[in-house]
Amino acid sequence: MDNTTYIDDRLIAVTDQGSRRILVFDPAGKDWNASEALKWSWAPNASNGFTDEPQGWGLPSDVKLRKNAALGGESMIVCDSYGLAAIVPYPAGNARQWSQTIPGNLHAVELLPDGNLAIAASTGGWVRLYASSQGPDAAQHAHCDLPGAHGVLWDPEERVLWAVGDEWLVALRVGGTASEPELAEDAERKFRLPTLWGHDLYPVYGDPDKLWVTTNTAVYQFSKSAQAFLTTYTGADEINRAHVKGIGNRRSGQVALTAPRKGGLYAWTTDTVHTYHPNASFSLEGGAFYKARIWSAEYQ
Repeated sequence: MDNTTYIDDRLIAVTDQGSRRILVFDPAGKDWNASEALKWSWAPNASNGFTDEPQGWGLPSDVKLRKNAALGGESMIVCDSYGLAAIVPYPAGNARQWSQTIPGNLHAVELLPDGNLAIAASTGGWVRLYASSQGPDAAQHAHCDLPGAHGVLWDPEERVLWAVGDEWLVALRVGGTASEPELAEDAERKFRLPTLWGHDLYPVYGDPDKLWVTTNTAVYQFSKSAQAFLTTYTGADEINRAHVKGIGNRRSGQVALTAPRKGGLYAWTTDTVHTYHPNASFSLEGGAFYKARIWSAEYQ
């Protein structure tokens, strides 16, 4: 990919468990409590293809923006720890392209190029690939066990689905068809985490060789070519910390992350997104952010 191509990655999305919404902010406005800072918001309800009290919604745990030809443009993909996983057109947000309510404490989602949705479930201990390309209620799926599954990310160069769990970063091979997908672990690309309890998994934008990987103890960049977890990246002295729930970077190199703040609504949430290089903090009164996402549709 030509990294000189302009990519709009100004905005930051958060999974706000306080308001039970997905919020998208423009950090150019330093005060996220000002109405003009909020650029988009979403929660499932009767006006956008769900119900006013949808089953499985209340603790949104992941969100990503993806561009997908099979679905006809950009979509937001989202999941919730209570069980809802969904695909919604962006920015319209006015329809249900696909959804299921699935037990297992859903923690991460990823949209594959064929329009199928990968989901990681932490207490379920699995990664599944749902045939969401087949219609809004499609339930057919492939299944792969991964204890403590917390993150999934499609790799367009390697053409594998990366996943992180309690102890391992693994590459999953996708086979079958769009209507009957298959998942299988690539035994040659299974890497033990340097520290336990893997959490977030995200691209290092601007460097297709690397992935962000967080655990309960540290923040790593994983080099696919070196097959190594690195802590020597730029800004590691500030970024490398415990309990980072969500991390990503702009192509400029600026990093955004969320980590729990004492006194938050839940032990795993914060009201603040921190950015580094340049450094800034963005807080929302009453916010309970789990993850922050650089709002880019690019896989890497």
